[in-house]
Amino acid sequence: MATSLNTTASRERLIATLNHKQPDRVPIDFGGTAVTGVHVSCVAELRDHYGLEKRPVRVHEPFQMLGMLDEDLLDAMGLDVVGTFARNTMFGFPADEWKTWQFNGLEVLVPKDFNTTVDADGNTLIYPEGDTTVPASGRMPSGGYFFDCIVRQEPLDEEKLNPEDNMEEFGPISQADLDHIVRSVRAAGETGRGVIAGFGGTAFGDIALVPGPFLKHPKGIRDVAEWYVSTSSRQDYVHKIFERQCEEAIKNLERIYAAIGNSIQAVFICGTDFGTQTSAFCSVKTFNNLYFPYYKQVNDWIHSHTQWKTFKHSCGAVSKFLPAFIDAGIDILNPVQCSATGMDPEQLKANFGEHLVFWGGGVDTQRVLPFGTAAEVREQVLRRCEVFAPGGGFVFNSIHNVQARTPVANIVAMIDAVHEFNGRK
Repeated sequence: MATSLNTTASRERLIATLNHKQPDRVPIDFGGTAVTGVHVSCVAELRDHYGLEKRPVRVHEPFQMLGMLDEDLLDAMGLDVVGTFARNTMFGFPADEWKTWQFNGLEVLVPKDFNTTVDADGNTLIYPEGDTTVPASGRMPSGGYFFDCIVRQEPLDEEKLNPEDNMEEFGPISQADLDHIVRSVRAAGETGRGVIAGFGGTAFGDIALVPGPFLKHPKGIRDVAEWYVSTSSRQDYVHKIFERQCEEAIKNLERIYAAIGNSIQAVFICGTDFGTQTSAFCSVKTFNNLYFPYYKQVNDWIHSHTQWKTFKHSCGAVSKFLPAFIDAGIDILNPVQCSATGMDPEQLKANFGEHLVFWGGGVDTQRVLPFGTAAEVREQVLRRCEVFAPGGGFVFNSIHNVQARTPVANIVAMIDAVHEFNGRK
């Protein structure tokens, strides 16, 4: 049964929430970003559940195989947020023209340059910019549900390391990319929902991007383990990359803002993960020395020139970083992994709720949502809403993307529980 939603109120609801004011109801986001999305197979099941038109779902983010939630599904689920994305996908080709593709028995739509081959072991290989004449940059195991990056780092010569090699992807925004942003933001705004945008270029050291799956011949330090080593042993090298990246990012933000103004409410800044399940990838000291200066510059520019709120994704046990995130000007924390060490919901809300918007944390996607009962899902959702919702500063989403094979009954129970909570007011 579809949920009734007045979309004209959704944007104001999100604005109130982002400004730590109590909204009329908790706003809900699914599909607004590449870290608050839904696997394409689950999107297809949701469309069936709500009795919507049967048609193939578009895979707008092929790296994680996230499905596009069209307007009819947004309405049926009662969602308040819509996202806009960069023109090119993680594999360097645009998602603007579509073709059919068979995916584990499900027919989906993929971008026209989504070109794959299957190797001798049954792995599906995907190619940067769709060019099958160069080495593949992504691999999906036989029977898998998403792609992993293939490391294609050239042999390193310590004496010849050049930070310029890690800067290939950071440069002036093209007119085609800018035109795409303008069109996407305009279309999103016409829905009446709140808008979060992802422009790219401001992700400092995001490990998903380091291997350069969108580049045909990536140069520099592109191995994940080598990059982590470099954040300790080659900090001067990493600083030079971040300095140049930050300069270009701010120039690009200037052009983007001149084109779209305050037509969006939030902007995805960076997806660099600093937490593990129980610990962290670096110390707070390393964060402050290596990352903080660049987050601060980007956030300061945004807050000085726009009304946008800035969205930072970081999985895991990140509570010890939150004071530094706040000092750097970050407004929104995602995915709020409450199961990680030190991420107790009550403590997060009490200690940081005046300064950070929690965009996520609504239900555990490692255990409860995929493996619990519908009743267990409902119970956790209601409890998380009770903790995070008072005073605003909470956008409901699960803890990271809804993964393949999550029972549709549990996804529906999650959505229904949020609406149940909202209906109590």
